[in-house]
Amino acid sequence: MPKVDLLNMEGKKVGDIELLDSIFGVEVNEYAMHDVVLNYLANQRQGTQSTKTRSEVSGGGKKPWKQKGTGRARQGSIRAPQWIHGGIALGPKPRSYKYTLNKKVKRLALLSALTNKAQENNVIVLDELNFDDIKTKNMAKVLENVKAENALVVIDEKNLNVQLSARNLKDAKTCIVNTINTYNILKYNKLVITKAAVKKLEEVYS
Repeated sequence: MPKVDLLNMEGKKVGDIELLDSIFGVEVNEYAMHDVVLNYLANQRQGTQSTKTRSEVSGGGKKPWKQKGTGRARQGSIRAPQWIHGGIALGPKPRSYKYTLNKKVKRLALLSALTNKAQENNVIVLDELNFDDIKTKNMAKVLENVKAENALVVIDEKNLNVQLSARNLKDAKTCIVNTINTYNILKYNKLVITKAAVKKLEEVYS
């Protein structure tokens, strides 16, 4: 089992904690992580881009000139794609980019990402994380103490003081155990997780 230091909010070691091999010691599958990250990014797309076709732009009810005898190419509408201000041929239309992956692939990718962080010694476990009030400097100070300015902070349950204190930090993000995902784990350099969140993670995925 991987063993990491258990730190307090001042960054001082207060003990050790063993991480389960079934979560932080699996065989890393890069293909699964790649598929899940692509899926996550695709599902975030709004798909609202749109262009007007020749049937949607204004004008074009009258034939510009007669079919024969002018010496020019025949034209049926001034809103054909080759005309200035004409419709767009084969342009984008609103669509959904969402698609699904198997649950087993998502699970494998998540555990692979957690293992990857553990192998690189980028997992920091805190004995607790709680603030008396909402202040950005409180979270910034804790992350500075544990040397994790760029970090995903994982807590076991909703805690507004913690979550809102990190909201304005550009390189930090908080999430609850049941909302953790592969993309965010890989996006941030460090994974800062509370002891209670580790136990909850073990209950869900062990």
